[in-house]
Amino acid sequence: MNNEKICIGCGAKLQDENISLEGYTSNIENDICSRCFRMKNYGEYQIIAKSNEEYIEILKEVDKTKDLVLYIVDSLNFGEDITSIREYISNNIILVLNKRDVLPKSVKDNKLKEYLKNFNLDFKDIIVVSCHKNYNIDELMAMIKKYKSSRNVYVVGNTNVGKSSLINKLIKNYSEYEGELTISPMPSTTLNKISIKLSDDLTIIDTPGLVNRGNIINYVDNSLLKKINPRKEIKPKTYQIKVGQCLVIGDLFRIDYVEGEKNSFTLYVSNDLKVKRYNMNKCTLLKDKPKTSYEIGYHKDLVIDGLGFIKIVSKALVDVYVDINVNVFEREALI
Repeated sequence: MNNEKICIGCGAKLQDENISLEGYTSNIENDICSRCFRMKNYGEYQIIAKSNEEYIEILKEVDKTKDLVLYIVDSLNFGEDITSIREYISNNIILVLNKRDVLPKSVKDNKLKEYLKNFNLDFKDIIVVSCHKNYNIDELMAMIKKYKSSRNVYVVGNTNVGKSSLINKLIKNYSEYEGELTISPMPSTTLNKISIKLSDDLTIIDTPGLVNRGNIINYVDNSLLKKINPRKEIKPKTYQIKVGQCLVIGDLFRIDYVEGEKNSFTLYVSNDLKVKRYNMNKCTLLKDKPKTSYEIGYHKDLVIDGLGFIKIVSKALVDVYVDINVNVFEREALI
């Protein structure tokens, strides 16, 4: 039996014909699919492969509306090109830096905003928020009311940046809507557009997250992903490193200090990830991974997409071992 009802958790069209397809429910009268039910109640995750091409088509639909867009970005893990969203949409955009609660309190909001100006952003405004701490959520709502051109406001961003968690906070704070979006640490939880009417003059429309293929979250299992995603404020770990030493992060990433003077490496990664220092010539860990060399300048960050970053004080030649699909890049020091 076909039905036009939409799962309020992930946006998939509900159906009771094929258990292996998205939107399956044993009872078509349900409001959520079996996949969302099991994620919410048992923490089980069923992978549904979706191509970015499908998601890009949704963004192109958003572009046609010219409605206000909230572009959600992870404060710890914003990508190499934060302006890439402009490839798909020309709408007015508010850049929302989410997960403020995981960055050290010493990092001030204004510092983050000033840093991002280096990217020549073509956005209406920037705000730093934390949905878990309810931080700046009222200010975000005020921005939405200031810039929106119709009752519809779209929410876009990559997977795992906290889009659905932020929308759930807006629902809780500003509406009487009883449902909530399904949240999960795994990518591709939201599968289609979901409209939530917060009030007579404001409807928030969630969209599926674009999958960043260079993000490490795509190449780890669920248990390891929970360790990678910080659950509370990061406590930076600083190591005084000599040539010939290496650091191994959570058996996922290895950095060898090949050439340079005595240096300082400060790691901004989840507190749940163990970091160990070794003599690089005696350490065999992760030697089976591809090696890439980087010449790092003064006061630079080496970013491991989805894992965090390493602040390196002095010039250094380093070798990095990590899954071949993971994007690693250098940038000006954030902190």
